[in-house]
Amino acid sequence: MKLAQRIIQIPPSATLALNAKANQLKAQGVDIVNFGVGEPDFDTPENIREAGIKAIKDGFTRYTPVGGTPELKEAIIRRFQEDYGLAYKPGEILVSCGGKHGLYNLFQVLFEKGDEVVIPAPFWVSYPPMVMLADATPVLAPTRQENGFKLTAAELREKITPKTKALVLNSPSNPTGMVYTRKELEAIGEVVLEKGLYVVSDDIYDKILFDGEKFINLAMLSPELKARTFILNGVSKTYAMTGWRIGYLAGPQEGIGAATNLQSQSTSNPTSIAQKAAVEALIGPQTAVAEMVKEFAWRRDDILRRTLDIPGATCPKPGGAFYLFPNFSAYYGKLKPAPGQSHSQALADYLLTEARLAAVPGAEFGEDNCIRFSYATSRERIATGLARIKEALEKLGK
Repeated sequence: MKLAQRIIQIPPSATLALNAKANQLKAQGVDIVNFGVGEPDFDTPENIREAGIKAIKDGFTRYTPVGGTPELKEAIIRRFQEDYGLAYKPGEILVSCGGKHGLYNLFQVLFEKGDEVVIPAPFWVSYPPMVMLADATPVLAPTRQENGFKLTAAELREKITPKTKALVLNSPSNPTGMVYTRKELEAIGEVVLEKGLYVVSDDIYDKILFDGEKFINLAMLSPELKARTFILNGVSKTYAMTGWRIGYLAGPQEGIGAATNLQSQSTSNPTSIAQKAAVEALIGPQTAVAEMVKEFAWRRDDILRRTLDIPGATCPKPGGAFYLFPNFSAYYGKLKPAPGQSHSQALADYLLTEARLAAVPGAEFGEDNCIRFSYATSRERIATGLARIKEALEKLGK
């Protein structure tokens, strides 16, 4: 069969592939500690689940407007206004079947052949393939560990050409957990306005912040930047609703309208029941969120401490999300990667085999010196996992 060229060039999701491999080993009876999956291990809060059940009992099971129910759009608008002082109209909001779907829609209507899109590295694995599926060119901008893996205005400027159309920015970050400060964003914002770029602000982890960090994005800095910024968010990470598949976009009406039109010819509306649950998530009690964040903060401190206790390991302290991105390159000289395999892929394979632990190689995120740990798992599994890693690396070093 001759497949379309646009899909041949796209690799499968590394995180999903790793999870499948770990699950296969589990099915064989192997006890695998899984640091690979990027989803909260908590149940969806009870009030949200009840809202979904009520929607079913009330017969709210039919088509809704393509871009989301008016009720959910109003709940999203309310959250933006109350939390961040950002005002949007219903026509500037699109609800999609998960955050990834929202980004895909946006990239399809914003980008085309000849466009370049700057993506700081390390990056979430799906950004470059999505840009390529829009026939545009992802331009990777490597960042430095000593700077917390955060893009500087100077590094952005170096990557801009006459073809550059947009910048993708993710804070708190997957995979690093790092958070941009107002000062850092102000410097980037000056370049954005000077060069006339659009910004895709992936804010999916905006509520998962530690140590008193305050969330801020480029749209919050000025009306001029808001007019050039598309915000991606959703309920999956904040409310442990990954399987409900509700994400949303906010931004200039022309772009949102085009993305809505595209959605009308693909999935049409998101699930009606999940939309009702999302309304409750956004406007209902937020106590469960605070409890989850408190637990994630404890785990962050614990997994970081245990990781830095491993000789040769280095890692900046994450300010949000639920990921650690440690540098284990000190051990790379002991590895023998297979042909075509990167060092971080070889290390991830070694840890899966020797430590019975699944972690995503940093090469998938554009930084081969590191691997990604998700600490969206229990305290006990974190302790077990790091003990196994330390033992396996000690064995490797001998």
